[in-house]
Parts: sequence; structure tokens; C-alpha cells
Amino acid sequence: MSHTYVLLQFGSDPFSFRFEDLEGRPAFTVNERFQVYQNPSVVKATREAEWSQQHPDIMGPTSAFLYFGPANTRGYMVYGNGEQISMATHLRQKKEGSPSRYFTTRTGKELKWKVSPQKMECVDGRSTVAVWELSQPEDVFSARLLLKHSALNYVTELLTTLILNRMGLALNWDA
Repeated sequence: MSHTYVLLQFGSDPFSFRFEDLEGRPAFTVNERFQVYQNPSVVKATREAEWSQQHPDIMGPTSAFLYFGPANTRGYMVYGNGEQISMATHLRQKKEGSPSRYFTTRTGKELKWKVSPQKMECVDGRSTVAVWELSQPEDVFSARLLLKHSALNYVTELLTTLILNRMGLALNWDA
């Protein structure tokens, strides 16, 4: 199957927005929450059941928690209630100065995001599995995400790394 799924992003803040499918079903929600005491901010990305139930091939965790270090530096992340993973391992560069960022899914598949502020492409080997791009001024949504059917196997991980890359741009992690 070579289906392509379209998700529309509402909200331009990389720390708080949502994705909906073309039928208006919520697909993913990203919320920033603050902890008390001296803990850094926490962002939760949730795959919504209403959208997931439409796609029986979806696999993997339903949520990710992003825990930031002091002054919103890179911290760690957790899929569901799994183990801590350093954010840096999901934002790897193979060449210094390259805009590409690599991550490995929980099943061992390596993918690459070609990162820019206006458009990002996720590549699995030679095949593009996802494209995120900002919308046009006349659109009611902020951005559009196109997902190939094969990306459903690791869609939460793919979305989480997209979010991390957008946050990294906003926070100038490479500057």
C-alpha cells in the first residue's frame, strides 16, 4: 500500500499545537506543562485514539514526554513509560554543519530528517516517508504533514523527532 495521509497542524508554537486529519479528527496533541520545584519544563506529545482507531497498522507508543534541562537545553525523553533516551541521540548529525538529523526507531530503523525552518523531510533510506511544511498565508492551518503508510509503524517516534527538530530550531540548539 502506498497511501499518503495528510495531517494539518493548528498552532505555530513548537511547544503547543495539534494535528488533525482532513476529516477534523484529532491525531496528535503537543502540550507544554510545567513541573513544580526545580524541574525543567515538560512537553507531552500524545497520539489521539480517535485518529489511531482509523488506522489499524499504527504501532508503537501512544505518547512521548520531553524533559528539558536548565534554560530549555536538551534533556531526555521517554516514550510512554519506557526508558529515558537522551534528546541528543534523536538529533544526531553525521557531518558537522549539516542540516540533517538522524534518529533510530525503537525497532532499530535509522531515519534522517532534512531540517529547515520552512520544510522538513524524513527519509528512510532512499524513500521519503514524511514531509512537513509551513502553510500558505491564506490557509487556516499552520503547517501540513504528509505521511506515507509505511511511517505508521513508528509514527509517534517520527512525530516526536519532528517536534524535537522544530524545538531545536526555535531554541537555537546548534547556534
